[in-house]
Amino acid sequence: MLARPFRLTRGSDYRLVVRRGSRCGGARVVTSMLTTGESRAARFGFIISKQVGTAVVRNTVRRRLKAVCAEALSRVPEGTDVVIRALPASATASYSELSADVNRCLGRLAQVRA
Repeated sequence: MLARPFRLTRGSDYRLVVRRGSRCGGARVVTSMLTTGESRAARFGFIISKQVGTAVVRNTVRRRLKAVCAEALSRVPEGTDVVIRALPASATASYSELSADVNRCLGRLAQVRA
């Protein structure tokens, strides 16, 4: 599970990452990444709209994405904010499919930043 210090909580932080960050899209998720340069751990935020499905489905997708990000935390540079927006196809995706999409995008965005 992703602990509170590693999560985005303010709407202004979400907007900043989505508008100014680099973006990578996949079939199931769209990942935005913004390097802030601050000396702190990476933070993750999740956007799962009602188009994804019912509340049960949305919460399942959110829990899976949090688990994927908890595993990827060590590979994301310090001071980075990441927002992951789930697309409707994520409702039927398995954990491994979501993990593959997120990890591919995080790797691609890290290369852009380097």
